[in-house]
Amino acid sequence: MCSHEPHEHVLCPQCDMMVAVPELEQGSKATCPRCETTLISKWRYPYRQPAAYAFSALIMLVIACLFPFVKMSAAGIENEISMFQIIEIIMGTRYSGLALFFLLFSLIIPAFCMVTIILLGLRVHLPKSIKVLITRILFQMKSWCMAEIFLAGVLVSFVKLIAYGDIGIGMSFLPYCAFCMMQVRAFQCLDRHWLWNRIEEAPKLNKSLIVGQTGISQDVRLCLVCTAILPADQHECPRCHAHGSVRKKQSLQWTLALLLTSILLYIPANVLPVMTTNAIGSELPSTIMDGVILLWEDGSFPVAMIIFIASIMVPSLKMIGIAWLCLDSKGFGNRDPHRMHFIYELVEYVGRWSMIDVFVITILTALVQMGQLMSIVPAQGVIFFGVVVILTMFAAMTFDPRLTWDRCEKRDAVKTVEQEGAAG
Repeated sequence: MCSHEPHEHVLCPQCDMMVAVPELEQGSKATCPRCETTLISKWRYPYRQPAAYAFSALIMLVIACLFPFVKMSAAGIENEISMFQIIEIIMGTRYSGLALFFLLFSLIIPAFCMVTIILLGLRVHLPKSIKVLITRILFQMKSWCMAEIFLAGVLVSFVKLIAYGDIGIGMSFLPYCAFCMMQVRAFQCLDRHWLWNRIEEAPKLNKSLIVGQTGISQDVRLCLVCTAILPADQHECPRCHAHGSVRKKQSLQWTLALLLTSILLYIPANVLPVMTTNAIGSELPSTIMDGVILLWEDGSFPVAMIIFIASIMVPSLKMIGIAWLCLDSKGFGNRDPHRMHFIYELVEYVGRWSMIDVFVITILTALVQMGQLMSIVPAQGVIFFGVVVILTMFAAMTFDPRLTWDRCEKRDAVKTVEQEGAAG
C-alpha cells in the first residue's frame, strides 16, 4: 500500500481548487471545501474490499447466465427465457441494435469492470502498461454499467405483463439481483486516487502549490484520468500517458454538437412507435407516451410515473440542463456556480436512467413470444431513443464543469478591478 504524505495536495476535478488533504482515518473521506465534490475516500481495506465485492458479483453473474431468468404463462402457453435467450430472440428481429444495448450495458461492460477490479485489487502480476490500460478503461466504462437499470426495467415489465398472464422468476433472477447490488458496492468502495497511487506514485512537481487557489492560476492542471497534478504545458501524463490540457479542448463545441444531435433524434424517438404488439392477428404500435397512458389507465400509477419521469421528463430536462450549463459558462445569466454545479451533477447522474424504457422493451420482446396468441416486437423508435440517451450521456461527459467556476473567477476579478479603479 502506498503511504500518504501528512498533507497531500489534490486538485478538484470539478472546480479546479487546490486542496490540502490530511491523513484520513478509516471510513472517512475528503471533500472539496468549494464545491463539496468527494476527492479521496479511505476505506478500511481500500483494495481488497472492492475486489471481494467484485468477485462475489462475478460469481452471481455467472450463475445468472446459466439458468432461466424469467417466465410467463398465458392461455396454457408458457415461455421461459435465460439471459442468452434474450439476446438470441432480439437478434432474430430487425432491430439487433437493441440486443447490442442489452449485451454491452447489462453483461459485457459490467463483467469487464468486475474482472478489472479483481485483477487490480488482488495485485495480480501484470505489466505496468496493461495495468494502466485496464484502469483507464475501467473508469471510462463505469458510467456505462447499467445492470441495475436493466433490473429496474425487468420489474417495470412485470407490471405491464401481469394483466396478460402469470409472471414468474427463474433460478437466475435472484443471483442477478445480488450481482447488481455487489457491482454497485464494488464501485462505491473503489477510490480512483488510491488505485492510481498503487500502480505508480504521482509525478512530483518542481514548484510549490498554494492551497485555496485554482490550478489554472498556478499554471498547473489536473490529469482527469489518474488525478495527477501536472504543469499546465505538459500535455501527456507520465503516469497514465493520457493526453490533456488545462481545460477540455473544445468542450462547449463538442457538448453543443452532441446536444443538437440528440434533440433532433429525440423527435422521432417520441413520434415513432417503440414497439408493436401482435395479438390474434392484429397489430398495435405504441410510442413511449402510449405506454405511459396505458399503465395509467390500468391503475399502475407509480410505474406510469416512473416511465414518464425516466423516459419523458429526464431526457427533456437533461437537454435543457446541458444547454443551460453551456450558456452559463459563456456568461449568460451569471447564476450561482454552486447551483450550476448541482445541476451538472444531477444531469450527469440521472441521464443513464432514461435507458430503463429500452430495457423494458428488451424484456417484453424476449418474454412475450406466444405464437399466434400474442407477441411483442421492437420498433424503430426504440433505437432512436437509445441513441438519444447515449448522446446526452456523451454531452454531459464532454462538458467541462470547471468552465462554470472560471466564469465566476473572471466576474470577481472584473469587480475587483472596478472597485480598485473607483477607489483610485
